[in-house]
Amino acid sequence: MANNQQSAGNSLGSFFAATVILSAIVVSTLVFMFIMGNPSGFENNDPVNGHPLPGNTLGIVYKGGFIVPILMSIVVIIIAFSIERFMTIAKAKGKGGLNIFVRNLQNMVNNNQLDAAVSECDKQKGSLANVMKAGLQRYKILQNDTSMDKDQKVVAMQKELEEATSLELPMLSKNLVIISTCASIATLVGLIGTVLGMIKAFSALAQAGAPDAVALANGISEALINTALGITGSTIAIIMYNYFTTQIDSLTYKIDESGFSLVQSFTSQTK
Repeated sequence: MANNQQSAGNSLGSFFAATVILSAIVVSTLVFMFIMGNPSGFENNDPVNGHPLPGNTLGIVYKGGFIVPILMSIVVIIIAFSIERFMTIAKAKGKGGLNIFVRNLQNMVNNNQLDAAVSECDKQKGSLANVMKAGLQRYKILQNDTSMDKDQKVVAMQKELEEATSLELPMLSKNLVIISTCASIATLVGLIGTVLGMIKAFSALAQAGAPDAVALANGISEALINTALGITGSTIAIIMYNYFTTQIDSLTYKIDESGFSLVQSFTSQTK
């Protein structure tokens, strides 16, 4: 049953990821073509050969060339999945403070108030509460089980907590690989735009006679714009990835610590 739910969740997550990525590409391309490339923002209404009018910042970015919408897509993807991770991790933490929840739960378990502890998990919600609820329910069953000795019960208790934890952790780290990938490729894609812009600039210098000043300026501008966008996207992705991994590590540590504490309590109270 748990495997079926996990498989369904993975399919839904893959569909969501594909939808976000495709939408980011489409939106970025449309913005690049029809907003940044609006002819009214360029000299002679010519976005290809004309210079952006004074104050037309979007027009300046538009001159970065066809690499710009790719970099814009990457930035939008990073922002979209960062928002999704913020919401998911906030939900995983539950409704109240985790430290208070763990402390209350420990007191209830020590006083053998297992039903109250389960109700506390239902109120808290989140990944930690889900793991502890599974452990507490198994706790109650094993207390009354006379077919196993103490060591077998402890092993069964540990296995239940490990299985519950294994169901929660993939949800916490899902889509982080997309953010980390964007952190790597944003700089590389920006570098491609930089190289293409510099090629155009040097081509303008290589002409016989006087260099084409307009082509030279456009080439350098294209190179710098793509460099700036690539670095910006990579910086945002790295910051977000490090933030989320820190939050996940902290939550994982609390789950492991609480599970260990529950097993210790179970061991001390079981004969």
